[in-house]
Amino acid sequence: MADEQNKLLERITIIQGLMGGKPTIRGNRFTVIDILELLSSGMTNEQILEEHPILESDDIKAALLFSAKQLRDDYIYE
Repeated sequence: MADEQNKLLERITIIQGLMGGKPTIRGNRFTVIDILELLSSGMTNEQILEEHPILESDDIKAALLFSAKQLRDDYIYE
C-alpha cells in the first residue's frame, strides 16, 4: 500500500513560480486546493473529470491523499 501511495504522491508537484508555489497536479496549473473545492461543492469525481479533461482519476486520489497526509503531519514536502 505504501508503494501505491508513493506513486500517487508523485503526481503532486510544487514548483516555484507556478501557482504561487502551491501544490499542483502533475506540474499543471491545477492545484490540490482546486480539487478539494470542487469536491466540497458537491461535484462527483466523474463530474470533475468530465469538466476538467486535463485531470485523471488518480489526480483526485492524489489530492485527497496529499491533503490527508499534510493534516496528519505525516508528510513533509521538500
